[in-house]
Amino acid sequence: MENSLVIIRAFLSFLLVGVLMIWGWRILNWVWLKPKRLEKCLRQQGLTGNSYRFFSGDIKKLFTMSRQAKATPMALGDDIAQYVSPFLCQTVKNYGKNSFWWIGPRPRVIVMDPEEVREILTKFNDFQKSHTNPLFNLLISGLVNLDQDKWAKHRKIINPAFHQDKLKNMLPAFYQSCIEMISKWEQMVFVEGSSELDVWPFLVNLTRDVISRAAFGSNYEEGRRIFQLLEEQTNLTMKVVQSVYIPGWRFLPTKTNRKIKVIYRDIKDSLKEMIKKREKAIKAGEVSNDDLLGLLVESNIKEIEAHGDHKNMGMSIEDVIEECKLFYFAGQETTSVLLVWTMILLARYPTWQSKAREEVLQVFGDSKPDSDGLNRLKVVTMILYEVLRLYPPVVALARSVPKEIKLEKLLLPAGAEISLPILLIHHDQELWGDDAHEFRPDRFSEGVSKSAKNQVAFFPFGWGPRICIGQNFALMEAKMALAMILRQFWFELSPSYAHSPCSIFILRPQHGAHIILHKL
Repeated sequence: MENSLVIIRAFLSFLLVGVLMIWGWRILNWVWLKPKRLEKCLRQQGLTGNSYRFFSGDIKKLFTMSRQAKATPMALGDDIAQYVSPFLCQTVKNYGKNSFWWIGPRPRVIVMDPEEVREILTKFNDFQKSHTNPLFNLLISGLVNLDQDKWAKHRKIINPAFHQDKLKNMLPAFYQSCIEMISKWEQMVFVEGSSELDVWPFLVNLTRDVISRAAFGSNYEEGRRIFQLLEEQTNLTMKVVQSVYIPGWRFLPTKTNRKIKVIYRDIKDSLKEMIKKREKAIKAGEVSNDDLLGLLVESNIKEIEAHGDHKNMGMSIEDVIEECKLFYFAGQETTSVLLVWTMILLARYPTWQSKAREEVLQVFGDSKPDSDGLNRLKVVTMILYEVLRLYPPVVALARSVPKEIKLEKLLLPAGAEISLPILLIHHDQELWGDDAHEFRPDRFSEGVSKSAKNQVAFFPFGWGPRICIGQNFALMEAKMALAMILRQFWFELSPSYAHSPCSIFILRPQHGAHIILHKL
């Protein structure tokens, strides 16, 4: 009996040692051996960058430089890349455009050649979305984070909701939200004829109101709680990602992790209730009101009924919830930052503000803006494109390399990642000329294709098959809002304005947008 126990103990000890050795080897490979192999492979092909630093890579330096830059506002100007992305700018300056940097133990190859950008964004099954930290999925998932067959299925179901004819039906929602914001501004300038205010929170509320009405058929007050929860979740997630991602860390019951998951469940439950009500109404034959949620649910039901296979052809209730969160987050954030930077730039460049106003008055007069008129706003469109070039909402995209693949002359090893620095490419003087850092909307006078030396030098909404599905929604909303603002006010920068573009998922004005409004 004793001999049997000794044998069992010996076996268990041997098994434990074996497991520890396997895990030890995996950890060693993850944090040191594999990164060094990848680094050697990249350097042999002529790429340069910082040497790998154990475990953290360049993360600490990246966030330190970013915090230092944000500590004080920058001088008023549009050459913002060094201020917004100081680490990437330093890397390109020190090592050139053919360089790499480290996000923890993974190297990210910087790609700035437009033809290589085109190939990466076109071959989206080879160059997949980079899922650096699973906590991001709690914040924002859906179409933007999917790959391959699941992405294709979701895109097919969602596409009808963003068709141009469907977007026309949402114009009343855009108009009503704009009217309410402008009415508030008019009350502020009523007595003196002018008023100084921070327009940023007003524009955030405007786009939240629009997405609530257009996507969910409700007003901002009903959607306010979800927006507040999403904003809180965004701030918490940013705290977590400003450190190296450790697998399994998100499962630990830390205060931040618990809070993130409580908010996630709260948002999920709220949206689930909205979706179930809409599904029930549509199946009962009630009109869906042509809002985005109704169109999405209706398209999903048709897809399921057509194939009779819920799991393979349609979206689950969980999938629809994630797409709704994406509507809320991306639909609101993108347009609010586009509008705020447009107002800041037009306040700084009154000549272009006057040109835009003249065009709006010529096209609409005092009439309610309609779809056809919005499409004829050439100067306004040029201005919006130039704002998106100088201040892209998302300053960089990341892609993973799941298997070895050739990119032009490079052979990228499996496990490497790719960084597409949109902001740096949009400001590249080799692509845009010596005036790349200047606000010059007329560079888009002949359209996007002739604005730079290469068409893919401009991709604020992405490019190729995965180009942002909501870009027409965002541009139509921005044109409506800008047209209505220009008809009622002229505006200039306040002396208290502090220029501090800051990228927290999107490129926001860190200290707001203080502008003096004058009633026309």
